[in-house]
Amino acid sequence: MSLLELTDVTRSVRLPDDRMLHILQGVTLTVGAGEHVAVVGRSGTGKSTLLNILGLLDAPTSGEYLLEGVPIARLSNRARTRRRGRDFGFVFQQFNLLPGRTALENVTAPLLYARGRQFWSRTRLAAEMLTRVGLGDRLDTMPEKLSGGEQQRVAIARALVRGPRVILADEPTGALDVETGGEVMDLLDEIASQTGAALVTITHDLAVAARAERQYRLTDGVLVPIRLDRDSDWVGDVPTLVADRSAVAERRLLPTGVDLGPDRRGDLGAGQGSDLGAELGSDLVSDLGGDLRAELGFGRDEDGARA
Repeated sequence: MSLLELTDVTRSVRLPDDRMLHILQGVTLTVGAGEHVAVVGRSGTGKSTLLNILGLLDAPTSGEYLLEGVPIARLSNRARTRRRGRDFGFVFQQFNLLPGRTALENVTAPLLYARGRQFWSRTRLAAEMLTRVGLGDRLDTMPEKLSGGEQQRVAIARALVRGPRVILADEPTGALDVETGGEVMDLLDEIASQTGAALVTITHDLAVAARAERQYRLTDGVLVPIRLDRDSDWVGDVPTLVADRSAVAERRLLPTGVDLGPDRRGDLGAGQGSDLGAELGSDLVSDLGGDLRAELGFGRDEDGARA
C-alpha cells in the first residue's frame, strides 16, 4: 500500500469575473515510504498547489487522495490538522525562522503541540536534531547570526523533529548557492533514507530533481512522468542537464525551443521561487496564517478556533 496516493485529482477556483481557473487537471501520483519523488515545472504551473494538497493544507476539487489508504475527504478539519502536524514535515525556500528565538527554540516550537514524551522531552529532542544536522555548537545562536545554509539546516531540523512520515520540500535550495544547496539536499536525502520517510521535492532546478528516484513534470496542471539520471540527459520533451554546475543553477524549465532573455524570464516567472500558497486556490493556507503555521503543524478547526 502506498503512503500517498492521488487519483485523478483536480483543483479549480472561480475567478472574480466568474470564470473557472483550472490549476490541477487529473493528477495521479503514488509515493511510497522511503521514496524520493521530484516535481519540476515553471512558476505558475500548479506545483505549490499540488504540495498544498499533499500536505493537507488544501483539498482537491475532485478526485481522491488516500493517506495510508484512508480517504482524506472523510477526515474532519481537526483530524487533518492532527495528521499534518504528526505525519508531515515542511521545508520551504524561505526559512521562516522565528525572529528573536535561538536555533534551539525554533526547533523546539513544533514540539509545543506534541503530546506525551515528545512534549516533555522537547528540549532534548530539538538539541539532538540540531546536532544531527551539524549545528550542535549553534544551539543558542539567533537566526540573524547564522549563514543561509545554517538557517536552512535549522529549518530542516524543525521540520523533522517530530519524526514525520512525509517530508515536503518546496524549492529547498532556491535561496542558497549551488554548493550549499547541494549540501542541503545531501542532508535531506540522508535523513529521509535513515528514517524511511517519503521525500517529495518541488523544484525548478534540474540537478536537484535528478537526485530523486522518480521525476515528474507539471505543465499547465498536468503531471507527466519523466526520467533523468545524474549522468545522462532528460528523456522526453525537456531540456538536457548540462555538465556545468554554475549553468545548472540558472537553468529553468521553459517551453521547448524557446530561448528567452533574462528580462522575459523574469516576466514569465522563470527563476522565481514558489512559496507555498503563492498560487491561487489556497484559501486554507491564508486561514492558517502562512507557511510557518504549516511547519509548526497546527491550524484551525471548522469553527475557526485554534486546533
